[in-house]
Amino acid sequence: MQKKLIALAVASLASGVATAQTNVTMYGVLDLAYAYSSGNAGRDALGIKIPGKNTFSGITGIGAGNRLGFKGEEALGNGLKAVFTLEYGLDPDINCGIGTCGLNARQQFVGLDSKYGTVALGRQYAPGFNATANNDALNASDFAIQSSLSALNGMTITPNSPARFNNAITYTSPSLSGFKASAIYSFGETRDAFGTYNDKRVSVSDNGKYGLGLNYANGPINFDAVWQSRTNVSVPTTTFPYELAGTGKSINEWYVGGSYDLKVVKLFASYQALDNKNKRDVVTGLRVSGIEDSNLWTLGVTAPIGRGTLGLSYGRLTSDRKWTGDGVSWGAGTQYTYPLSKRTSLYGAYSYFSNNNNVLPGNAGQAIAIPGIVGATGESNYALGAGITHSF
Repeated sequence: MQKKLIALAVASLASGVATAQTNVTMYGVLDLAYAYSSGNAGRDALGIKIPGKNTFSGITGIGAGNRLGFKGEEALGNGLKAVFTLEYGLDPDINCGIGTCGLNARQQFVGLDSKYGTVALGRQYAPGFNATANNDALNASDFAIQSSLSALNGMTITPNSPARFNNAITYTSPSLSGFKASAIYSFGETRDAFGTYNDKRVSVSDNGKYGLGLNYANGPINFDAVWQSRTNVSVPTTTFPYELAGTGKSINEWYVGGSYDLKVVKLFASYQALDNKNKRDVVTGLRVSGIEDSNLWTLGVTAPIGRGTLGLSYGRLTSDRKWTGDGVSWGAGTQYTYPLSKRTSLYGAYSYFSNNNNVLPGNAGQAIAIPGIVGATGESNYALGAGITHSF
């Protein structure tokens, strides 16, 4: 009994000290669903059609990414605060948590906040992450059209992991009459082709990233404009022809998107483009990493149906194939979300994607319905799923 009392006293003292120093909040999201997907697998090297894939399985994080996070702030005086966030991905469907199954941190940063804005250091969201999530009729879920198509061609203006920059410094302005600006710079610090740091071959700008964003949110209107760039892009190799870090050029992206709430319905639209300035391979005609010049536009609408919300979305991605016709992928989807409370909701979703015969095979050129289940060049697929989301 005495040991228990001592333990409780120590815990209370530690809690009091932590509270006095920093106000910390723990938060998270748990999302699990079951989904059915059917898709054609394309053709083999002899041109023979490969049997289609039909999959029914438990899926994690369709409606929202599973996470566990901690955030806090400490008052430093004169309106200045220290702030931090530590947020980690989870995969409860296959018993993967923090530090297991190769799961990465979603965000890890510390900074200072004042009436002039916030400056932070660490792994953070680029402006394109929040912009694309703001203007998506399907809530940037795994069934969302913009989310899937932007991932096709290696875009960083996406509500996915490519829009989280490592080793970054950010500035976020305070809101002024509805306007808020943001900026990010991610230091590249690339290793050369032989796995070493060589100041003659590499600098902090090699494979670095930066972004600028402007958001306007006032009443029924939301508008976002974003510019993001990857600088001195290169993929170092140790085989001929040798590619050294620092010899590449930029991959530039821009985005505009917005929404307007008419109360009866809410309208969404976005347009974005990618320009890869790196040379093409003389044999394949493809650019570095298979990331081709491309553009993507989406339209969407949501409407209240009963207690829930129904969303509809359509999008079309066009990739520039220099020596063939353009690669075109399009998708359409719908999602209905029904709130059981402020923290818990049920949802059902459907999405369909189609590729033409010029869409590149591989990770940079397939229509994605849900993670791990993809369409193929010249083929199509669909996915149907339902699940539950709880946030805390």
